Amino acid sequence: MTTPRGARGAVPRHDDRRRSFPQVAPREAPDGRFAATWWGNAWVEALEDTALDPARLARGKAYAGRGHVDAITVTPGRVVAYVHGSRPRPYRTEIRMRTLGDDGWERFLDEATARPDHIAALLDKDVPHALEAVTGLLPAPGDLVPDCSCPDDGYPCKHAAALCYQAARLLDEDPFVLFLMRGRGEQELLAELTRRNAALSAAESTAAAPPMPTVPARAVFDAAERAGLPLPPPLPAPDRPGRPAVFPPDPDAPDPLALDLLASEAAVRAHAFLITGHDPVAALTPWQDAVRLAAAHPGSGLTASTRALYRDLAYALDRTPTDLARAVAAWRQGGAAGLAVLEEPWDPPAGPFDRARPALIAADFPAFRPWRNRLSTDSLQLRLGRDGLWYGYESDAGREDWWPRGAPDHDPVGALTDLLGR
Repeated sequence: MTTPRGARGAVPRHDDRRRSFPQVAPREAPDGRFAATWWGNAWVEALEDTALDPARLARGKAYAGRGHVDAITVTPGRVVAYVHGSRPRPYRTEIRMRTLGDDGWERFLDEATARPDHIAALLDKDVPHALEAVTGLLPAPGDLVPDCSCPDDGYPCKHAAALCYQAARLLDEDPFVLFLMRGRGEQELLAELTRRNAALSAAESTAAAPPMPTVPARAVFDAAERAGLPLPPPLPAPDRPGRPAVFPPDPDAPDPLALDLLASEAAVRAHAFLITGHDPVAALTPWQDAVRLAAAHPGSGLTASTRALYRDLAYALDRTPTDLARAVAAWRQGGAAGLAVLEEPWDPPAGPFDRARPALIAADFPAFRPWRNRLSTDSLQLRLGRDGLWYGYESDAGREDWWPRGAPDHDPVGALTDLLGR
């Protein structure tokens, strides 16, 4: 027997746009719902809202609950599985939908890259409402088109309904299945998010830290000695620490990410010594130091290695990666004071806090509800720090999932204006 050319020892190529999932075990749904997430339920509702026969839906749900749906294969625009019915041979069943166009994916990627909380949510297998709102990722009623090899011409038949219910369970476990249904694979999306985040970080670093002029130390000493002149004053300290060089991977060298983090850490601490004369790390708790370390690396949380860093740092301190990502956003907003604002509600004395609500109303902002040091609407929040600064926060409406955003300000109107980007 002759082996085809290239087949011997060939490594199967990974197809990022095709995923197969083993048969989902039967599961009872006491509340009658198959999905646990809001996007999983939205998927089911899109089919249920256009179903012509509720009885077929009920039978489809029972089929799904009894494990009649075999392995499911997902490709862009299509979900396919064999579903067992009353006959010995299963039926080939599929659900089709349109894929998202290039413009829609551009909006999705722009929105995800613009906010660190969105990236953190995706990495934690969550779909922010805001991402769905700008792209229309979830199907609307009528977007899902069922098809089945069975003789039933119902819309949908019970086999297609069963597949839809089981697919909702896959979406619960991994929202990247939804993105694949709409046309993009997980690795493809993560690679593009990483590229955009790195470009954004590089642009910010270049704009914020222009190179400083330098003078060789030996030349200064030699010239001063020859002329009998005192040494010139030292150069002014830079506004912020510089970024380290990019370390190429080498099998005999330490991990490049670890080197990058160590170099970033050294630059930050050296800058602090230069400016203040003391070590800012000495008084930090282990949690504060972990947050500071993660915040020192702009690309943390995107690639596989940096996701592992977030996971290891978080779990070592009994926190989740989302907890760490939120804390990093607070640290970047205001350092240790910003982290304290995130984690420590307190009762401010009368004065600036009491004057904040009338000032916001006078500036034509909506009425805010007070609670301790916080003023909130359904999606916006201002928190007064013990340092007298107002810190902006944002959440999807009704979720109470607050993320730091914007620059702190002594004026609540100024902090809110920056938060809204006015």
